Amino acid sequence: MVRGIVTLPHGTGKDVKVLVLCTPDKEAEAKEAGADHAGLDEYIQKIKDGWTDVDVIITMPSVMGKVGALGRILGPRGLMPNPKAGTVTMEIGKAVKDVKAGKIDFKVDKYGIIHAGVGKASFDESKIMENANEMIQTIIKLKPAAAKGTYIKSISLSGTMSTGVKVDTKSYS
Repeated sequence: MVRGIVTLPHGTGKDVKVLVLCTPDKEAEAKEAGADHAGLDEYIQKIKDGWTDVDVIITMPSVMGKVGALGRILGPRGLMPNPKAGTVTMEIGKAVKDVKAGKIDFKVDKYGIIHAGVGKASFDESKIMENANEMIQTIIKLKPAAAKGTYIKSISLSGTMSTGVKVDTKSYS
């Protein structure tokens, strides 16, 4: 199981909507860092009523008890805060800035494939190449010590609705 987090040098090109569920003393820090929404009880109630119009939810350990009750709503949508993904932290401002700057998390699906966006078609070649290289280098660093044989069998880059372009894996061995 390979999963991790990578901060892309040029971001993903997407405008990420961030909700911070925190105590009132941290709300100003979250807003200052660029969070779209910050609060606690009113947003928990909105989520219970069916509102999930955000891309990332960041929270602090002290309020995870309240957020844990939302697991059935947030879990299937992939929005549940997780310490491994860096979305449960005491450093709210830093976490918001990282997510806004292009921090993405990835994991292997059941077929051993990692799907991740490394940019937009509007990016120039060098930006896409640097983002892809950062992603691949991070995956290589996460190679388990017990993994034998060829770790990366193939790499393909593609647009959303286009055919994939094979990348030579020998340059990353």
